[in-house]
Order: sequence, then structure tokens, then C-alpha cells
Amino acid sequence: MCTDIGNRCVAAKVNGELVPLRQELRNGDRVEVITASHAKPNPGWLQYVRTGKARSNIRHFLKTMQYEESAGLGERLLDQALRALKGSLAEVDDASWERVVRDGGARSKEELLADIGLGKRLPAVVARRLLKHADPQREEALGASVTIRGTEGMAVQLATCCRPIPGDAIVGSIKKGQGLVVHQSDCASIVRSRKNEPDQWLDVEWDPRTNRLFQAAVHVMVENQRGVLARVASQIAEAGSNIDSIATEEDRALFTTMHLVIEVANRQHLARVMRALRRLPDVKKIARARE
Repeated sequence: MCTDIGNRCVAAKVNGELVPLRQELRNGDRVEVITASHAKPNPGWLQYVRTGKARSNIRHFLKTMQYEESAGLGERLLDQALRALKGSLAEVDDASWERVVRDGGARSKEELLADIGLGKRLPAVVARRLLKHADPQREEALGASVTIRGTEGMAVQLATCCRPIPGDAIVGSIKKGQGLVVHQSDCASIVRSRKNEPDQWLDVEWDPRTNRLFQAAVHVMVENQRGVLARVASQIAEAGSNIDSIATEEDRALFTTMHLVIEVANRQHLARVMRALRRLPDVKKIARARE
């Protein structure tokens, strides 16, 4: 049977009667497959096809279809980002595409576009790099920072070494296969990379409309008193925050340091939480932490 018949199947007749596509056949049955040019395989077919070859062909078709649709969406998103920078896809030459594809760790232009469509890469970042390579004199015109909200999913990752939150000055590093990794501007772990690989870094700023919670790490030194953990947790909750994780380290017989990761909306919210904790008599020292 021609594979394309299966890809375009919409119905079937067995012995002259319409039957569901899941109908089991018996020896001697006469089968007529009804096709349509607009039809395509349905993921539900995987539940009842009988042969491994059929299952493999359906999966391959669905994966290819998703890839092509994602690449098409990525191209539209990239075109919008280029237009926002007063550019266009038409002015990007093949050499610029090859450089950005290679530097981004993609295997092809189509994979890069599909990643944008799937939310793995920020179109604004790819657009800037394309225009920069196509016209190096244009860099000053691209001076505005890339804006992030922290809700971009796989396209943006917040570094766990410094845990940036809205209100922090931030920069972004373009990592192969990781999208845009965002650090605090003064993060000690990136000093050497920013010096040796300046082309891999972008100025980034927070979108003021950001409305999610972010993780921040704090170290709290407390006296070893009964119920001190409950009092610390209560103050954090009253300040409108949640504890994501906690680890303790006994410094001396009298004191314990709590290593907390808490959820806050921004720097102002973090400051309120820290002020609330300082009001506890048990708390002797508190500071924002970095790995």
C-alpha cells in the first residue's frame, strides 16, 4: 500500500460498509480506503494500529509536521522581532545565518527557527545577533537592552549561582542549547567569561509588568532556641513569601545558620521579608546569599 494513502486517510469501508478506522479485519475482507487532500494522521491512531511499522510511520509524520509548524511560527516571531529593530529577514545574508546558527549550537537554520517557535529561544536575541552580523556598523542602533519577564519558559533561564530577581541589574549569556542564561551584573561567577567572551553577553532588563514569584537565597544566623524555625517561617509567611527550601548549618553551640531559598516578587519584596526577620530577637545576622 502507498504510504501517502495512510497519511491522507479519512475513513474506510469494509465489504462496502463504512466502519471505524479501528475496525479489525478478517481474512477475505474487501477494504476501500477513503482519502482527502487535507487529511493527516491523528495521534489517536497510535492507540490501535497493530504493526510497529505503522506506528513508526505515524510518529514520524507527526514529528515532522510539528517541526515544520514550529519552524513556521518561529519565522513569523523572528520577523516581528526584526521589524521592531527596523530590520527584516530579507537583509540577513547566508553568512550571517550560518554564524548565528553555529554560535547558537543549532544544526540548521530550520532547527533555529523551530526552537524559536517552541519557546526554546528568544526571537529578540536571535534578531539582534542576525542584524549585528549582517551589518556590524548597526550595533549602536541596537543598543537597547533585551527585555525579559521571567515567564519565557525554556528560552530564558535564571542562573542559580546568583538568583537574579526583578530590580537587580542583569546581563544575559547566550549558551548553546540553553537559550539565554541571566545573571546579576556583578555575579562573581561570570567575571572571566564576560572578559574573555564579550560577544556572548547581552544587556538585559526586567519588564516592569513582571508579576510572578522568583527564588532568592538568604542566610539567616539565629540563636539555638526552641521553636526558632517556626518563628522564622511565620515571619516569612506574614511578609507574603514562601519557603522553597531550607538547610541548616550549626556554626557553634549557640548559633545555627539557616540557608533559605524563598519566593519573592522583586527586590522590594525581598527587603520587606528581610526586615521582618531582623525584628525577631533570635535573628543575629541576615544577608542575601550567592553560591
